Amino acid sequence: MAKILRLPKPTADTRAIMKKLERQHPGADTELHYTTPYELLVATILSAQCTDERVNQVTPALFKRYPDATALGKATTGDLEPQIQSTGFFRAKSKSLVGMATAVCEKHAGQVPSTMDALTELPGVGRKTANVVLGHALGVPGLPVDRHVLRVSNRIGIAKGDDPEVVEEQLCAALPKEKWTVSSDTLILHGRRICKPRPLCEQCAVREDCLYYQRIVAPSLRKPKAKRPKSKPAHAPPQGTATGAATGRAARRK
Repeated sequence: MAKILRLPKPTADTRAIMKKLERQHPGADTELHYTTPYELLVATILSAQCTDERVNQVTPALFKRYPDATALGKATTGDLEPQIQSTGFFRAKSKSLVGMATAVCEKHAGQVPSTMDALTELPGVGRKTANVVLGHALGVPGLPVDRHVLRVSNRIGIAKGDDPEVVEEQLCAALPKEKWTVSSDTLILHGRRICKPRPLCEQCAVREDCLYYQRIVAPSLRKPKAKRPKSKPAHAPPQGTATGAATGRAARRK
């Protein structure tokens, strides 16, 4: 793994912040639908640059046609592409799925392996995908870092860096191993619901602990509103002007 950077917040603060976020998002879990490690692996590969909702619309028919790695390994990319087209990047994903299934059959007797090294050797499987499968389907603690985890952890200040592997190591170092998976799920949900690219800070349970809120949002709220300049009262035109002279003559005639 990459070298750990110095964290902005102490471990105790990070754990307290995660407890608050868990209370805000109780029961956080992956939103991908699956019943086996194989199904979760397929769904996670499909979820790249795609919403979980869209993946969940595609996978029921896919799993019915290819219920295991053996069946999927016999498919061609031409078979798969029309079935997963709506998930985006379907050509690359089709290639990854067939390659993954073939490798699972040839190297692991058709069973999804349960170690990081073995999973990341499979085509189309990186650390994030491996951690999702390990933590949710295989009972092995893992902390997947996606764009939501990167954004939320950096904003709050419980991690520092734009390298997913660096952020993973920082969070794993600060949190108990048994909390890794649920912490990732919690940060992902917080990023989807509250700490969006345009954050809903007023709804955030940890805004008082958040570096972004303290440094960017709160100071802007404390700034006094600019006062509108008072309008100058209208004055009667001086007697020397044409309008003033006319007004004077009218007054003398009365």
